Amino acid sequence: MCGIASPGFAQDGFRAGPFYDQFPLTLDAGRRTEALGPFFYEEQRDEESTWALPPFFSRHSQPGIEAREYQFLYPLSTYEHYGQESRWHFFELLSRAGGQNTATNSLEKRFTLFPFYFQQRSPNPPDNYTALVPFYGHIHDRILRDRIFFVLFPIYGQSQRKDVVTDNYLFPFFHLRHGDGLAGWQFWPLVGQEHKSLTTKTNGFGDRVTVAGHEKFFVLWPFYFHDTLGIGTANLEKSWGVLPLYVQVRSPQRDVTTVIWPFFSWSDERAKRYHEWQAPWPFVIFARGEGKTTSRVWPLFSQSQNTNTTSISYLWPLYQYKHVRSDPLDLQRTHLLVYLYSDTQTKNTTTGGDKRRVESLPFFTYHRDYTGNRRLQILALLEPAVPNNRGIERNWSPLWSLWVSESNPRACKNSQSLLWNLYRHESAPGVKKVSLLFGLFQYHSDSEMKRIRLGYIPVFTARPTPP
Repeated sequence: MCGIASPGFAQDGFRAGPFYDQFPLTLDAGRRTEALGPFFYEEQRDEESTWALPPFFSRHSQPGIEAREYQFLYPLSTYEHYGQESRWHFFELLSRAGGQNTATNSLEKRFTLFPFYFQQRSPNPPDNYTALVPFYGHIHDRILRDRIFFVLFPIYGQSQRKDVVTDNYLFPFFHLRHGDGLAGWQFWPLVGQEHKSLTTKTNGFGDRVTVAGHEKFFVLWPFYFHDTLGIGTANLEKSWGVLPLYVQVRSPQRDVTTVIWPFFSWSDERAKRYHEWQAPWPFVIFARGEGKTTSRVWPLFSQSQNTNTTSISYLWPLYQYKHVRSDPLDLQRTHLLVYLYSDTQTKNTTTGGDKRRVESLPFFTYHRDYTGNRRLQILALLEPAVPNNRGIERNWSPLWSLWVSESNPRACKNSQSLLWNLYRHESAPGVKKVSLLFGLFQYHSDSEMKRIRLGYIPVFTARPTPP
């Protein structure tokens, strides 16, 4: 059932696209103003508002959740604010951020000039740190580590991740490592070893869980190694290798043998219920079993299937197809020459709803969402390669959107725009509008009247004939 047109849809205003135009949104409730072709627009939808000068600047705000975002020559520089959280960055090299630490309930502020200077300030003194690379510093919860300390790096550096502490001397050549049940050392690449005993720890639910032990040893890395994993568990895995000649892995769940690593390999994946042969990897692979079936002679053809996924390719990258089934998600994706053509269909198996995205770089992008709303854009110079990227859509897409067509079947509204509203057509229940050539020709019809303007001068007015 179609809704009635919004009051804004029936209003007549000044229209001179692409110099200036204002119109109601087709896919959502709200209005949009465009001026100077693609170089200015303002949009208001529900509680969201966007103001932009593509490609130089855009501002997006959602007052209801205290969210603001400013982008300057995206992705060069962005400022984001959400409640008490904020972050500004310049090409990810220079950044400033602030936010609430939930553990200490204190407001922290960070400043980074990557990779030379790291700083954090907090009302809680133990959370403060300063680091000037390579001379001296402390860093917390950065660079995939809980804590880092260094003096004249790479002469000395210490890092911690969970309970494991690593002391590096003349990084990466010598280190000592210790932790809960763990001790190890290495003089890389000559020799190194590490031992971890079976331990227990408390998980996020307060339960004690077992952490497997391991033994690791290498000589002249990566040429010889001998590892034992899963110590203290039912899946003890032993592996050793003399690279690139031979690698062997043995465990209750799997056996793997590789000759001239990584090219020629055979594996018996008992836990996953399949056998696999690679000769040579990654070009020729065959797998057979309940858990997986694969036939690949790359780039000629490849077919692979397991419980949830089917993948097919012919003359890669000419044709690629992938089907993923994981309730409630059912996704099918087809690619021709990677981004030259792509078709992605997504279905919710619980609700039965589906959406689709079809794109061709650099020619067009088309998408239909779960509600049935459809949008077609010609051209699309970046969108197929980075789909659903709001920064691209706000700051760059307007510059090359030569043709935009939108349809909202629930409200029976649709619109088409050519060359930034040099031609624009809109329709809604009981309302139709056409504007052409900077508004020099305009047509408007609704339940009360039909009007035509030429050069902004009314030349025809008629009332509809009563039934």
